[in-house]
Amino acid sequence: MNPDTRTTAPVANESPVRYLELKAALLLLSMVSLLVASAVYVMYARGLFESTQRLVLVSDDSEGVVVGMNMTFAGFAIGRVSRIELGEDGNARILIDVPTKDARWLRTSSVFTMERALVGGTRIRAFSGMLDDPPLEDGAERPVLKGDAMAELPRLVAQVRDLLDNLNGLTAPQGALAASLTNMQDVTESLKGPQGALGVIMGNETDAQKLVATIDGANALLARSDALVGRLDALVANADRQVFGAPGEAGAVADPGLLGEVRTMVQQLDGLLAETRSSLQKVDAVLVEVEGVASNTREATTDLGALRAEVESSLRQIESLVNDINRRWPFSRDTEIRLP
Repeated sequence: MNPDTRTTAPVANESPVRYLELKAALLLLSMVSLLVASAVYVMYARGLFESTQRLVLVSDDSEGVVVGMNMTFAGFAIGRVSRIELGEDGNARILIDVPTKDARWLRTSSVFTMERALVGGTRIRAFSGMLDDPPLEDGAERPVLKGDAMAELPRLVAQVRDLLDNLNGLTAPQGALAASLTNMQDVTESLKGPQGALGVIMGNETDAQKLVATIDGANALLARSDALVGRLDALVANADRQVFGAPGEAGAVADPGLLGEVRTMVQQLDGLLAETRSSLQKVDAVLVEVEGVASNTREATTDLGALRAEVESSLRQIESLVNDINRRWPFSRDTEIRLP
């Protein structure tokens, strides 16, 4: 027998795979079950089996809004766009399914916005400022506020163009900025002149010289005023020294002044008045004795004569003192002294 023929001939005793069709059916069934489970899980994860309530947002334009887009509240997705339709009034109606557990964040006073940014897609956001308001009912329709950054772009470009035109006009050789710089240079040259800033303020040299002359006259007047004030101070000091006196130097008698002299004379006058008072008291005592004792008339008369002489002496001293006061005191007054 040829060896090549032995190696290529089929083995007669190989047995076929048992239950091959059953195993293939089981494998196919497992794959189908796995696909169905995955689909169910995805549907569950997307909230297909979760209870929801419907919210309808009305806008004049739904550009950028697609089915499956999320509606966010405070950065968290609380709803999903399920359908977009055109209403009978020509406005776009955006139907959003909101899970029941997240519907508590939507109130009757909630505000809904649709924002279109320069970079990125459209975003639908909900804002609830008063969470104590009644909850939003199922199937409620609310208008949506739009904020389109692209809509402001043409106006922004036009404003930038106007700004550039104005800037070109300012920086032109005959523009206002060049004229201002020329005037500033002229002012700088004037500041370097002999009159300096004064010449720039007054505008011409004649007025500047007049102002300088006026300032010089004011300075002279202030000097004269200072001299006058010095003389007034000296006069006041003189008057104070004459009226209130001045302290004396070492070994010299102090000048008492007019008030000191008056004080001395008043003290002397008080002493004379005290003597007169005592003399009058003696006269009263003598008069009492005269009325009480008639037998001592001659002795009482002698005592009365002596007392009268003392009273007259005291009155003459008082009159001399009053005349001395009138001579020294520059003011006139009534110096009459009335005795009881």
